[in-house]
Amino acid sequence: MSEPDAPRTVGVVLAVDPDRFDEVVEALRRAGLRVTAEQPLLGSLSGTLSEDRLPALAAVDGVLAVDRDRTVTLPEPGSPLQ
Repeated sequence: MSEPDAPRTVGVVLAVDPDRFDEVVEALRRAGLRVTAEQPLLGSLSGTLSEDRLPALAAVDGVLAVDRDRTVTLPEPGSPLQ
């Protein structure tokens, strides 16, 4: 019998109420977020968590948006795509 696949870890970027930043970040940590960067003046932060915990982040009071972190690769300078 095989074991079920463990949920994968995903990166997220969140917008939160800047007036309640510390309170909201603490609630996000309790929801499973491992914070990797904070921008309190902008009301944003990034972190990682198990993919199955994404809905828990959106449910935290004070969270305005949750987006998956994405990597964008630009073409080399001088590339025909530029």
